[in-house]
Amino acid sequence: MLFYSYFKTLVGKEVVVELKNDLAIKGTLHSVDQFLNVKLTNITVVNEAKYPHMAAVRSCYIRGSVVRYVQLPSNAVDIEILHDATRREARGG
Repeated sequence: MLFYSYFKTLVGKEVVVELKNDLAIKGTLHSVDQFLNVKLTNITVVNEAKYPHMAAVRSCYIRGSVVRYVQLPSNAVDIEILHDATRREARGG
């Protein structure tokens, strides 16, 4: 639940999601669920020359199991929130 809680705070921010098939999608995080499935809006493909068929797509739903990385904007990372959440998770509460 640590990551789910953290990703919920990032709704509305721009992120880059890299999939296991090497496709990287940049967009605004619209929603996230407990399985870390994400919905992105206003998307663009990072390497559009390699994936021209994705140029027309404006929003997408990504299953959590196919995500390799999520790159966050540096100004959206609040270290104190992560430390507190990690401590609570370690205590079991």
